[in-house]
Amino acid sequence: MAEKQSKNGDAGAAVAVDDPRMVRNVVLVGPSGSGKTTLTEALLAVSGTVARAGSVVEGTTVCDHDPAAVRQQRSVGLSVAPILHNGVKINLIDTPGYADFVGELRAGLRAADAALFVVCAAEGVDPATVTLWEECAAVGMPRAVVIARTDHQRADVMTEIAACQEAFGAGVLPLYLPASGDGPALVGLITQRRYDYSGGYPPVLADPDPADQDRIAEARDELIEGIIGESEDETLMDRYLAGEEISETTLISDLETAVARGTFHPVIPVCATSGLGLAEVLDGIARAFPSPLEHPLPKVSGVDGGPHEDLRADPDGPLAAEVVRTAVDSYVGRVSLVRVFSGTLRPERPVHVSGHGLAERGHEDHDADERVAHLYSPLGANLREVPYCVAGDLCALTKVGSAETGDTVSSPEDPMLMRPWTMPEPLLPVAIVAHNRSDEDTLARNLSRLVAGDPTLRLERNAETSQLVLWCMGEAHADVVLSRLRAGGAEVDTEPVKISLRETFTSPAKGHGRHVKQSGGHGQYAVCDIEVEPLPRGSGFEFVDRVVGGAVPHQFIPSVEKGVRAQLQRGLSSGNPVVDLRVTLVDGKAHSVDSSDAAFQTAGALALKDAAANSRISLLEPVDEVTVLLPDEHLGTVLGDLSSRRGRVLGTEAAHGGRTLVKAEVPATELLRYATDLRSLTSGTATFTRKHARFDPMPEGVKTG
Repeated sequence: MAEKQSKNGDAGAAVAVDDPRMVRNVVLVGPSGSGKTTLTEALLAVSGTVARAGSVVEGTTVCDHDPAAVRQQRSVGLSVAPILHNGVKINLIDTPGYADFVGELRAGLRAADAALFVVCAAEGVDPATVTLWEECAAVGMPRAVVIARTDHQRADVMTEIAACQEAFGAGVLPLYLPASGDGPALVGLITQRRYDYSGGYPPVLADPDPADQDRIAEARDELIEGIIGESEDETLMDRYLAGEEISETTLISDLETAVARGTFHPVIPVCATSGLGLAEVLDGIARAFPSPLEHPLPKVSGVDGGPHEDLRADPDGPLAAEVVRTAVDSYVGRVSLVRVFSGTLRPERPVHVSGHGLAERGHEDHDADERVAHLYSPLGANLREVPYCVAGDLCALTKVGSAETGDTVSSPEDPMLMRPWTMPEPLLPVAIVAHNRSDEDTLARNLSRLVAGDPTLRLERNAETSQLVLWCMGEAHADVVLSRLRAGGAEVDTEPVKISLRETFTSPAKGHGRHVKQSGGHGQYAVCDIEVEPLPRGSGFEFVDRVVGGAVPHQFIPSVEKGVRAQLQRGLSSGNPVVDLRVTLVDGKAHSVDSSDAAFQTAGALALKDAAANSRISLLEPVDEVTVLLPDEHLGTVLGDLSSRRGRVLGTEAAHGGRTLVKAEVPATELLRYATDLRSLTSGTATFTRKHARFDPMPEGVKTG
């Protein structure tokens, strides 16, 4: 393999790889606090990529460089840290574990070919951890399990392995076990060797303690049977059961096959402090994790939606890359993290940038030709220049102005569009306003940058309530978004979210509109009489002309309708639009000189106001159709909560994996905080969707925002 380093002799220098077989893209997945970032720091340190491991508490880690991450002491965004191990380039992709940032996790899963699923040795497997495991399973991501923080005072590796097997299935089997005796050490079940970390990293190899022999033999038999059960050699199991010793080379080869299929999940205990298991993790990634050649690639089409041949991880193939994350650096501007799936990306070359299908999130469809000036290998926030990036590798682009998260980067001669990954729907609204007028322009610029980089953020400019609303994934996500806005120089305040209401007539009424003005010269004269009657919900507005004898000249009848419609939009009692009624024009008067289009528009509006004064106007609130997917054990709690929100449960049905799907109708005024409240009620294990159903009468005394 040819390798090129930007700085000779610098252990932390960037590496450009020529062969996709020598790349491993590994995403670290696990609940918040499980130790993903700390493990990444330890791997960076022992590989020589950084001089010493940083600290999450001190805010000195490579991956948690965002000020919000430092302040919260948890990851809030995806970050990449490449290392070199035995000639293999390993792109470690650190992702947040908190549910608000599941969009960053999904981006990491898109960029990776395998996952290290990190669980804490002292925490067990909670429902939120199972949800993360299911995120990986949903995209068929191969996984190995890392039992981290084994130095914790409550750590129990064997209990944690059993908990993982119960939660994740029988395919979870240990590759290494804690060794007996003093000091941190592991026993390899395939190699049958002891890896002693008493002196730190790298470990000292020795024969296992005789006290471990029985335990090793039983676990080794189970491991080998699990590995060769996935082997393409159908005779291997029979040979093993017959007593034949299977070679280590064969077992490692079949281990890679089993992991790549996503059905077998080896377990490795680690400790970032003592170095325990770090060598085994690196060796396992390099030897047993799939390369980009073995992982299915996204489907592509032409930019017009037409067919396109499938991609292959071939450096000489057509260029096809995807922007998996977009960030804005205060010095270099927009930075796009790119996964190259096919071809080779080179600097000083033109590329075509396409983004389609996210218009509802504020990302209008766009196509543009851009020139890539430089390529970089990102190490957290640091950018190290590289001469090229081949299929299967990750790199960063700067100053590609049209590139947004989820965009496809391809050749201008063969432009294509990659099928996007599934984006989570933001369901927590936050209304924001510039602190003062001088902040408005800065706020607008910062918002456009944030929306371009975060597909889980939706910007809504509500014309009815005159509010600027950010739809976020949850409170933690909203906090990060607001922090980034303020860090960009825009002072921003929040305010209660207002719900768009409607008004309607509750009974028939008559209205008289008279607009007569004479102040010298051309005057204004228009009189009209209308009848108003309410219509069933969802019927909209109807205008009927029943004028006889030309009381209102034909050319002014549309003017009356225009005036009525304008008043409907302005509202009658609360300033909300009026819906579901029929207005019938029955009579009127006109003047041969002073009548005009404007006069009859005004008269029509006055007639509607007069009718409203003779009837009762009712407020209508939006009702949403809500679908909640939740574990069965939380069903009673969620149903009770929906009832307390004035919800009407339409039905429940069994779903996969011991879950229930609940369908209900709930007033939108009761759903403003539901994203946060549902997460609290179900320990983060439930999800929900919502869509507008209709408007219903609002009870007296209900607050609207």
